[in-house]
Amino acid sequence: MQKIAKFDKISEHQFIADWCGATGRETSEAQMVYESIRLPRRATIGSAGYDFYAPEAFSLKPNETIRIPTGIRAEIAEGWVLQLYPRSGLGFKYRLQMNNTVGIIDSDYFHADNEGHIFIKLTNASNENKTVHVEAGEGFAQGIFLPFGITEDDDADGQRHGGFGSTTNK
Repeated sequence: MQKIAKFDKISEHQFIADWCGATGRETSEAQMVYESIRLPRRATIGSAGYDFYAPEAFSLKPNETIRIPTGIRAEIAEGWVLQLYPRSGLGFKYRLQMNNTVGIIDSDYFHADNEGHIFIKLTNASNENKTVHVEAGEGFAQGIFLPFGITEDDDADGQRHGGFGSTTNK
């Protein structure tokens, strides 16, 4: 198996800024959450996905959405991408969905101004009136590394600075 990436925590300073911005809560809470962040891991030898763990407990009623600053970044080899999905069981039982369908983490995102901080935004799209509850430290999303190709006439020469949507041509 080829090793092509490494997970790491973002800096505490960046996490506190992002956490407080996303949740509107206090710095002291963000510091406690930061200390408990677990790096993504595969559950079994045959697992393709790396489980992302909830930095704190959350519940989502049907049609509710949550934006989760994970505190995680991924250093990815060129030619590879990290794709993010909800954990299969949560999608099956609760119809938990990524707001952007599939999260795409490019290899150059690691060097973005926000330290490559991975956010995950989920919606409970249950049509069975089920509330999903995830405990702190429980796996709620999974990431899979995949290779990708480029066209023969590719001429991309831009440099990433920002995060979400920052590479869109205007």
